[in-house]
Parts: sequence; structure tokens; C-alpha cells
Amino acid sequence: MTGITSTRLSDGRELIYFDDAGTSTSRAAGFTTDNRGLPPRGEPGEVRFDALTDEWVAVAAHRQARTHLPPADQCPICPTTSSNPSEIPAADYDVVVFENRFPSLGPALGHVPDHASWGTTGPAYGRCEVVSFTPEHTGSFSALSEIRSRTVIEAWAQRTAALSSLPGIKQVFPFENRGADIGVTLHHPHGQIYAYPYVTPRAGVLGAAARRFYDAQDGRETLTGSLLRAEREDGSRMVMEGENFSAYVPFAARWPLEIHLVPHRHVPDLAALSGEEKDELAHVYLDLLKRLDVLYPTPTPYISAWHQAPLDAALRPAGYLHLQLTSPRRAADKLKYLAGSEAAMGAFINDTTPESVAERLRAVTVPPSATSRAVLAAATEGASA
Repeated sequence: MTGITSTRLSDGRELIYFDDAGTSTSRAAGFTTDNRGLPPRGEPGEVRFDALTDEWVAVAAHRQARTHLPPADQCPICPTTSSNPSEIPAADYDVVVFENRFPSLGPALGHVPDHASWGTTGPAYGRCEVVSFTPEHTGSFSALSEIRSRTVIEAWAQRTAALSSLPGIKQVFPFENRGADIGVTLHHPHGQIYAYPYVTPRAGVLGAAARRFYDAQDGRETLTGSLLRAEREDGSRMVMEGENFSAYVPFAARWPLEIHLVPHRHVPDLAALSGEEKDELAHVYLDLLKRLDVLYPTPTPYISAWHQAPLDAALRPAGYLHLQLTSPRRAADKLKYLAGSEAAMGAFINDTTPESVAERLRAVTVPPSATSRAVLAAATEGASA
């Protein structure tokens, strides 16, 4: 059973400890009070409506002062020490989630205007959270044990459910930016969760396409489910197939490296996964990340994006949880930059073929996990579903 302990930082932000399953006592039992005396939290930034694209844009100028690539001994998400009173007031932990000190959205909650036009603004309602995967300052998600991977998945699922219930939230998005080439501002292995007060542009496009297909099928099949079936039948772009999840390079991949990881069962989000599905996900997700990391002599930068069904009543029934794992790396020493066609027109031009990328990912030898699936299943028996 994953232990969960909630506390507050000195400026009122929520911090939650998630203990690995099988831990005899709570790792967070010895947490201390945050005595930093931080100033009160500021008001949220603002959102502005772009009438040209029918999209909301968040303006968060206060984030210019956020922490940027600090030295290891001043890392804000390492455990607290006498010389480094960090964001995490504990000498040790497994996984921690806390409200971002420099959020793009929030901390206030509310609803953005339903009817917007040029000049419409409003508070940047919502919530931004940081997920620290490990107390270790160096490393990456792919180096975690399967038990720790399972703890992170449990944290994502718990936070998805909690954030989805907050006033005004329309979409919950867990993600990880890995590598300096992606633009990370902290080296410590971590991810983030954004809870938006609106449906994001990408989710809106995906949701509309999914809803059209779903309605045409009278709810008998989802768009993502049909694509998964087609890819498994074709086979040329498959990377792996499990009992509950399969991964493939999509037929029309935009990025030099792009993998979709899809559950076999139609679920809207991580919170809807069963315990058995989470156990398998802990294994296959690590497998995918390891495959990316052994393609080249140096670690591969990536964005790990969990697409969850928006909370919008019109889009949610057809929504289907899936992971989009992408990297701009097109060769050992080359990156793809979003230039004219991609950045200005949104018209992607891929430098690789999906079939060749899938073949390379299938062929690599994946290092063994630190924890076997049998041990993981035993440790997580009885964990929340």
C-alpha cells in the first residue's frame, strides 16, 4: 500500500509525500516543519484571449525569477540539510509532490470567461505542481526501480483525481521534460503536473477528432482504440505489446523519435487504471525510457506527455488515456529545431521514417530493471487502484 502524507510549506503550499509500497514505516514520518519563513504567495498571473486563434495564453512574468540550474548543493528538491533548507523539509523521502513556488497557473482557483473576444483577460487560475521522482540529485526516471516507478504512477493517479475535482479545472496534464536540450531548469529528476482552467489547444484538437469518430461509431469504438488495433494488426511500427499496454511509433509521427504508449482498455485518465494495469505500466514505461537512452552514446532528451481526457462534458466520453513520448534528437549529434514550417505553420516535416525508428527501438538491448515484476507485484499487492 502506498503511504501518503500531506503537509504545508511555510507559505501555505501543499506538499505530499508518497512512500514506496512495502515500506514498513512511513519515510515521511520524520519530516520537519518548513522554517524558512517564506513570504506570502502572490496573486496569479493572467490569461489573455487570442482572438486570432481562439486560444488562451497565460502571461506569467513572475516566473522570470524562478530557480535556474542551481549547483547540486543548493538544489531546491533535494532533501533538506542544514546548509540547504530546500522545498522538501525531510531528511529523506521516496516521491514528493508539491505546489510550484513559481507557477504558470494559480494559486487561485476559478473559472475563465465563457465568452471571450479581443481584449478579454482574467486571472491565470489553476494549479502547477512539481513531482520529484527520487531524493537522489543525479540520474533519471529510467534508472528508477520498478517499485519507485510504480510509486510515481500512483502519485500521478492520485493527483489527477484530486486536481480534477478542484473548481474551474478543465484539464490535468502530467509531464516530464528531460535534458538541457528540452529546456529544463533543474537537473534533479522530476516532472510536473499542470491543472488548466481551460482545454488546451492540442487537447481540443485531439478531443474534437476523437468525439467525431466516437459519435460516428455510436460509441462502439474510440479513435485511439481503433488506431491501436490498426497498428497491432500492421505490426511494422510496434515497439512492444503487453497484456494491458502496447507501444508503437505512430503512422504519421511528427518527431524524429516518437512513441505512443496506449492501454488496451478505454480509460479517460491515470486515475481510472486498475492496480494490475498500474503494475504493468511501471514496467513498460521504464522499458521505453531505457530504449531511448541506449539508442545513442549520451542520454536522449525527451518530453513525456500524458494525454488525459479533458473534463469538458462534450469531450470526455471519447477521451482515451495515452502517453506521447517525443524527442527532437534525429542523430547522435543533431537535433531537430522547430523552424519556419513547424513553428509558424504547425506543418511538421519528419527527418526519420516511423518504420525505421520502430525497428531500431525493437532491436536495442534493454538493461534489466532494478526490481523484477514479480517483486513489484508482491510489494504493491493491496495498493490503491
